Amino acid sequence: MQIFIDKVSGDELFSDAFKPKLVGAAYEVDCKMITIGVDEINTGANASAEDAAEQLDDSAKQVNDVIHSGRLRQTNFSKKTYGTYIKGYLKTLIKIVDEELQKEDITEEEKAKRMKAFKDGAQALVKQVLANFKDYEFYTGESCDPEGMVALLNYREDGVTPYFTFLKDGLKETKV
Repeated sequence: MQIFIDKVSGDELFSDAFKPKLVGAAYEVDCKMITIGVDEINTGANASAEDAAEQLDDSAKQVNDVIHSGRLRQTNFSKKTYGTYIKGYLKTLIKIVDEELQKEDITEEEKAKRMKAFKDGAQALVKQVLANFKDYEFYTGESCDPEGMVALLNYREDGVTPYFTFLKDGLKETKV
C-alpha cells in the first residue's frame, strides 16, 4: 500500500486504496459517502416490527470517505485569496522540485524538461480552478498548515460523484 503525503506539511492526504488516476499534473481521486459510527451486531434473529423503525443510530453519520480517512479539514478562499495562496505554494513547490531534480542522476536538459512539464501542468490546473472557482471546495491536511497543499473537491459531470484533485509534484509516495 502507498500513502500520499504532502511534501510541505507532511500530512497524509490519501492512499492508493482510493485508486488515484494521474490526469495531467494531478491525481484525481473519486470519493463516496460512507456511514460511520454504527456498530452492527448480527445476532442471526429477525428484527421485530418495533426494531425496524430504528434503522439508523443517532451516532451514525454520512461522511466523504477521502475526507474522513485523510482527516482533511475544509477551508475557505475567495478567488483573490486563493490566487495569493497558490502563488506562494507553487513558489515553495518549485524549490522542492528543483532540489529533488538536482539529486537525480539525469542531464541538465532532462531536469529543465521535467521542471517545465511541472510548471506547465501546475499552471494549467490553476487556470482551470480559477475559471471554475465556484465549483470547488477546498481542504487542507490534518495539521491545517497554511503553507501546505490545498486539496480541491469538485463533482464529475453527473453532478453527483465527488472527486479530489491533488497536485502530483506536491506529494511524496510512501510505501507502507
